[in-house]
Amino acid sequence: MPRYGFNMLWMFAKRGEREAFPPDLRQLDFIARHGFNFIRVPTDYRFWTRADDFYNPDERALRKIDGYIEAGRERGLHVSLNIHRAPGYCINNPPKDLNLWTDEAAQNAFIFQWELFAERYKGIPAEELSFDLLNEPPGPGTGSFTRERHQSLMRRVIGAVKAIDPGREIVLDGVSGGAAAIPELSDTGAVHSGRGYSPFTVSHYGAEWVKEPPGGWREPVYPGGGWDKDKLREHYKPWRDVAAGGTPVHIGEFGCYNKTPNGVALAWLSDLLSLWREFGWGYALWNFAGPFGVVEHGRPDAVYEALDGYRIDRALWELLLENRVSGAM
Repeated sequence: MPRYGFNMLWMFAKRGEREAFPPDLRQLDFIARHGFNFIRVPTDYRFWTRADDFYNPDERALRKIDGYIEAGRERGLHVSLNIHRAPGYCINNPPKDLNLWTDEAAQNAFIFQWELFAERYKGIPAEELSFDLLNEPPGPGTGSFTRERHQSLMRRVIGAVKAIDPGREIVLDGVSGGAAAIPELSDTGAVHSGRGYSPFTVSHYGAEWVKEPPGGWREPVYPGGGWDKDKLREHYKPWRDVAAGGTPVHIGEFGCYNKTPNGVALAWLSDLLSLWREFGWGYALWNFAGPFGVVEHGRPDAVYEALDGYRIDRALWELLLENRVSGAM
């Protein structure tokens, strides 16, 4: 999957009455101009769903998604449409009223969302649009989640989408927050989407929404704490095994929060990116401009440089450019 780019958070999380943002065309122009070819758009279904009426979507919000896809296609950017918050599940602040893994109402509503998109975007080539079904399912031992329930639901959704649009490309995130491979779904023909957040004590050091480790946060080091490039290679072995069987693998999210010292972040990201290049995997940074991004992320000691109107972390930018597979673009 030689696709390289960024996560765009225009419809990421519904808060109050705030509407989704329009596509940032200036950012997309920049991304395309510098040879990237992919954007992942995580969405919250509550933007297009009125209250709990799952089956009468808000056409105004859907037209925003139309705009995301069209803006990407116009610039040669593959758009991967992802449901980040689904009826009955979200890795951030899970809903309490429905449970995607046990409630038929939540499962039927989830399938309806993808049938809606399958019908709406039927005919757009798979090279230009994919459906990333569910962001970061949990892991075994998390509430009522099991791999068997997850597998059953993903197969139902894939079947529903393919019944409407047989050629649509499907993406499945790994379980355990995207970190664990899912070989049990290798026969579906879907792309498998991994993550680049391990070790979490480096990628999410000081993150306010993350449960503080026992004893509090300790300033990260890398290599160190049991992690180095060899450990990272071992971490991705289950994913490499899946890829060796013919399943395409893509890293749908990775990045480092802005509390980690920039030297540590760059050392870790350099090892990650060089491994993915070795494996032939594409990637999408979370995000473009923000605390995990390449534009003014705010990590201590970062050195910024002006480029086409943006202040970028030049060292990180060079890592992103250097670690694309030669000829992939």
